[in-house]
Parts: sequence; structure tokens; C-alpha cells
Amino acid sequence: MTTQTTEVEQANALAKAHEALKEEIAKSIIGQEQTVEQLLMSVFCQGHSLLIGVPGLAKTLLIRTLAQVLDLDFNRIQFTPDLMPSDILGAETLDKERNLRFIKGPVFANIILADEINRTPPKTQAALLEAMQEYGVTIAGKKYDLSQPFFVLATQNPIEQEGTYPLPEAQLDRFMFNIHLDYPEYTEELSIVKSTTSDENIVHNKVLTASEILDFQHLIRKAPVTDHVVEYAVDLVHRMRPNTDKATQMTNEYLEWGAGPRGSQTLILAAKCHALLHGKYAPDAEDVRVVAIPSLRHRLVRNFKAEADNLSVDQIITEHL
Repeated sequence: MTTQTTEVEQANALAKAHEALKEEIAKSIIGQEQTVEQLLMSVFCQGHSLLIGVPGLAKTLLIRTLAQVLDLDFNRIQFTPDLMPSDILGAETLDKERNLRFIKGPVFANIILADEINRTPPKTQAALLEAMQEYGVTIAGKKYDLSQPFFVLATQNPIEQEGTYPLPEAQLDRFMFNIHLDYPEYTEELSIVKSTTSDENIVHNKVLTASEILDFQHLIRKAPVTDHVVEYAVDLVHRMRPNTDKATQMTNEYLEWGAGPRGSQTLILAAKCHALLHGKYAPDAEDVRVVAIPSLRHRLVRNFKAEADNLSVDQIITEHL
């Protein structure tokens, strides 16, 4: 992509690449269009995602396929209670000449699948979350930069909570999106069973390179946004902060905590990305509404009354859109 390429041409190229990516991913992943869309938005926004879904919904296949079509390095880390920070980041070891040499851990890849992140103690969770925030690893006082682009997809099983270590709210806030993966529809599952029980060898074409992804990440941040769209996003966040001037009755009744400024930032950045992916050059309020639930659902904390009334965070957000 040359420096003479205009931003409009880049935006058109991004929208075209978005369609090509969805087509390639659909070769292996049947259905789950919304999940795929949100994962792509996370990558293009230089964010990370938390994926909530029961086992067997092809989370690993999805992220591996994403890495293939983006031509990026991929590593999967299975989080267990005995996993140590060095198992993720790497460690210094003595070579044959008895010199210290740093052996890189699996975090040194472009795309990381942190499988069942809540099954490892907070110290090990924090090791990965530091890498997510700083895009680097510090070992024995020396900083090692991670390859760019860098994207972490952390998964959690919503069923089995015994023996887990829930991510604190401050760490949840580091994730751009909280994505809920649902069961496939009946017709989709028919297609899944037919394709996965055959001898078909699926070949994925590479759609983008790492440098092109980095260019698109910069393009999204440069996309213009009007004041009234920013005001809409910030107002939405403020209306779901309990005991503040803009808080609604529902907020004060059902929420313990609201989203911080990172929630407002995520809404605007994700809205910019959503607009560009769909052929628009600037976001509007509708783009903000589309990304509101995955952007905010992990930043709001319900109180006991909301749980007693069986009112979900998604329902509370929807009522405020």
C-alpha cells in the first residue's frame, strides 16, 4: 500500500477485504456471522476479545482460521491451575556455554488463543494481561517487544465455575469486546455435521498481510467522527453509571457499577471500524448502537436486585439504546 493511496481508496479496500475475509472464514465456520464480525473488528481496532461459550462450538477452529486468512502466526495456550507466567512469557535459561539466553514463550505470536483463562490463578492471568496492555514482555529487567499486529482471544466456559478464578473487573476492562458464542441454528448444525464428517480438505486463501492490517488499524483511528456521535456514545455510558446526574431510574435500580471512560473510547473506535467495514466513511449513532452490547456488557456490574429479577446486562444496555 503506497503512501500516495488516498484514505478513501484505503477505506474502500478495507470494506472489500472485509467481505473477502468473511467468505474465506465461512469455508470452515458455518454461521456465527456476528461473532466473526466482532472478532475482525477487534483485530482492526488493535483490541482484544473475551469469548464466552460452552465447549465444542469451534472456538479454536475459528481463531486458527482467522490467523490463516490473515497470514499471521498463531499459538494456543491452555490455561490450567498449575500454569506459570514463564509458561506464557518465556524464561531465561543457561546455554551450553553457561550464558543466560531468553527462550520466548507462546505469547510471542500475532494471534493468541488463551483457552479458559479463568482456570489459572491471578498471577498467571496478570502475566498475559500485561502483555496485552504493553505489547511487550519484561524479563530480568529487559523489554522484549511483541510482534505486531497482536491480538488475544481469551475464552471462558460459562457452565463450569468450580475451581476457577474469575477475572477482576479491572482486568475485564482491558478487553475491547465481550463476545457471547451461541449454539448454531438447526440448519447450520446440519451443514456443520456434514462438512466435518467428510474427507474434504478445506484450503483457505490469505486475504491480508500483517503490514496491510497495521495500515488499516491506523486508517480506522484517522476516520472522522462528528461531535454529536461522540456525545451520543458518552451520554449512553453516563446514563448507565449509577448515582450520577445522567443515570436513569433503571440504572440506579439495577446496576452496582457502570463503565469507565474506556467504555466510551471503545464505543467510538468500534463504531468507526463498523462504519468502514460496511462501506461508510464516518460512523453514525446506529454504528454505536450495533457495537454497544459487546463493548459494554463486561464493564457493567449488576446488583442483587437485577439478579433476583433475572435481568441481564444485555437487557439493561438494550433498554438504554
